[in-house]
Amino acid sequence: MNSIINVGLVGYGISAKVFHAPFFATNKNYKLVSVVERHKQESKENYPHVQVVKSIDELLQNDAIDLVVITTPNETHFPYAKAALEAGKNVVLEKPVTNTSAEAKQLMDIASRSGKVLSVYQNRRYVSDFLTIKDILDKKLLGDVHTFEGHYDRYRAEARPQAWREHVLPGSGILFDLGPHLIDQVLYLFGIPNTIAADIRMQRPHAKVDDYFDLRLDYGFLKVILQAGMLVREPGPRYLIHGTKGSFIKWGEDPQEALLRAGALPVGDDWGKESDDIYGILNTELNGKIVREKYHSHKGDYAAYYKNLYETIVEGKPLRERIEHGYNTIKIIELANESHQKQCTIACTGLLPVEYR
Repeated sequence: MNSIINVGLVGYGISAKVFHAPFFATNKNYKLVSVVERHKQESKENYPHVQVVKSIDELLQNDAIDLVVITTPNETHFPYAKAALEAGKNVVLEKPVTNTSAEAKQLMDIASRSGKVLSVYQNRRYVSDFLTIKDILDKKLLGDVHTFEGHYDRYRAEARPQAWREHVLPGSGILFDLGPHLIDQVLYLFGIPNTIAADIRMQRPHAKVDDYFDLRLDYGFLKVILQAGMLVREPGPRYLIHGTKGSFIKWGEDPQEALLRAGALPVGDDWGKESDDIYGILNTELNGKIVREKYHSHKGDYAAYYKNLYETIVEGKPLRERIEHGYNTIKIIELANESHQKQCTIACTGLLPVEYR
């Protein structure tokens, strides 16, 4: 293939508009060629050059397309990715890859046979808080971590009848929606846990699918707590991390998503830079002295995902966001559901011992 990756985008909802299309528009190594929109032609408002098609079958007939990016509802991920790989395309799948680990395993095998790249879109590896936490842990500024707590809380008390994630469909609910972000981050930082205990609930009166979860992952010395809910009007810290030498507490939200939703393009030296009023607090021992201070946040950079993907597809460099990572995330979700149903702690078996870094 040539040095420009021609992209076919499947779906044009929020995911496509906010998290994918802007990065093709601002990266000279990609060209958005075609978009699947069954009923509209919204993509032409911002990208008048694209060809709008009505189905993925029509998209896959375009021999010029090198990469298919799938942003449609979760139940379509497996059949669409399977069709794209078998058509000789590289594929990006939105999290959580597929609705089952068995489907993820099938895609893994198909990608291996086809020789094509299959990647899971984990943009939350490139947000300011996670990059900052990775830096702190890599430097051992907290000593040995014994407690890691991550939150993804919102306040959305009202029903959203048009949102497929709030209907009883495969892959719906907050665990499938927000869980993959937190789970992938923890697997990246700490590897595979020993056990999991899960509490998954419907808290809002109108809820048809889960809108709250609490996951407890045991690593021996380390305990991980992951929570998300839709009835948190006053959120606390997003991350609380405690170690043998100190603690790191982080509030606030990486600015990238809000800017993209407002129509900003991911360009400029200040892109992804957090305001210093939400820098995290580091309280630890440095050089024999107790230090409590704001810790400068790293800049977020969603664009790094597509930079890395380009290097894999065109230059043959190792892929960072691998289908095996997606498999492990959906496996943890399956184990969480099993734990909740049995109301007990269960062993984390069946995960792949794959490198994350």
